[in-house]
Amino acid sequence: VQLQASGGGLVQAGESLRLSCAASGINFRLYDMGWFRQAPGKEREPVASITREHSTNYTESVQGRFTISRDNVRRSVWLQMNSLKPEDTAVYYCNVLLGEPSMFATNGRWGRGTQVTVSS
Repeated sequence: VQLQASGGGLVQAGESLRLSCAASGINFRLYDMGWFRQAPGKEREPVASITREHSTNYTESVQGRFTISRDNVRRSVWLQMNSLKPEDTAVYYCNVLLGEPSMFATNGRWGRGTQVTVSS
């Protein structure tokens, strides 16, 4: 499985970014997908999930600001991030979810993340 996140950058608080994740090496349409992030000095944490049936789930801190979506034909998942805050600063990763999607369980292997920096 190869997962490559892109689209990060440096923005000011209140602005928006759209992250992309391209997946290869898997039958993408069969898997639930998630976005995660890791801030400096902190553990990686879940952000949002989307099931094969396009059901979505968000961590409370991003609810109402972030939107996860996917396209099974393009084998891609996106994270639209609006009203960004300095506390959203982190490296963002996508991954395949195993088991119950709300548990955000993964196989522990991570692809390339993308840096998001939000200045105040």
